[in-house]
Amino acid sequence: MNAQEFSPKVAEQAVHWLIELQGGALDSRQQLAMERWLQASEEHRRAWEHIQRVNQRLRGLSSPLAHAALQAPRSASRRRALKALLLLGVGGACGLALQQHNPLPPLLADYRSPLGQRRQMRLDDGTHLHLNTASAADVRLDREQRLIHLLEGELLLNVADDPRPLRVVTGNGLLQLSSGRFNVRQWADHSQVAVLQGRAMLAGHALEAGQQARFDGPRWGATHAVDANTGAWVDGMLVAAHTRLGDFIDDLARYRRGQLTCDPAVADLLLSGSYPLADSERILDLLEVPLPVRVRRFTRYWVTVEARA
Repeated sequence: MNAQEFSPKVAEQAVHWLIELQGGALDSRQQLAMERWLQASEEHRRAWEHIQRVNQRLRGLSSPLAHAALQAPRSASRRRALKALLLLGVGGACGLALQQHNPLPPLLADYRSPLGQRRQMRLDDGTHLHLNTASAADVRLDREQRLIHLLEGELLLNVADDPRPLRVVTGNGLLQLSSGRFNVRQWADHSQVAVLQGRAMLAGHALEAGQQARFDGPRWGATHAVDANTGAWVDGMLVAAHTRLGDFIDDLARYRRGQLTCDPAVADLLLSGSYPLADSERILDLLEVPLPVRVRRFTRYWVTVEARA
């Protein structure tokens, strides 16, 4: 069994625990049982990591079936529908529902980075492609064009000078990039590009160096200056510059297994600093120094940042 495989039985167990977590707070007996299950084998941890990615993709689907299963009141029928959808995603990334969201399934991508890890590769044209945590991309280089399809997650490109145009496709539009340095991230309902060097074009509209903007269609959304954290992940850092704690925790959660949340009572606290991504537990501990918060660990995989008593 290789590092990306797990048995149908283990997949079903992972689905069970995800549905239990979404159903509300686990009692102490359930917390212990889940922790023991996660620690029992690497296969269990792979299945848990994968089922969370499937769940995130389902939340971006326009399918009425997915919407009904995810938004319906909590009930036995909702649990059965959600379980069926999750197992569809596990059993075949090529399933129809997931294909409607990502025509080229992330599991079959040319390049992938697991949750909590980052990858770097040099393409044949000399472009350097960096993938952030839980990201996937397909690359096509031919005589006429250079095309990168961001299937999920986030990438950073150091684009080599070449007479062929370089285009990046996300679920929200088609970018054309000059030589330079660009960070592109995809969410369920929009994408964002930050131009660190060079110029990005979207349907004839330009975004210049030092600017970033969201897009979902042929026009840019509001344009902003590139923020301090943009691209810092390539160097293994998470940077906060007068950043809301809630937003910082959302970013940090991308690099960890399990549930990491921020209590709304402290979400608007502001944080500044640079933090190494290699040790997310250390980052959490450091939050208690400048801020009136405490990190409450129910288990290693279920952590909440809340107000200090």
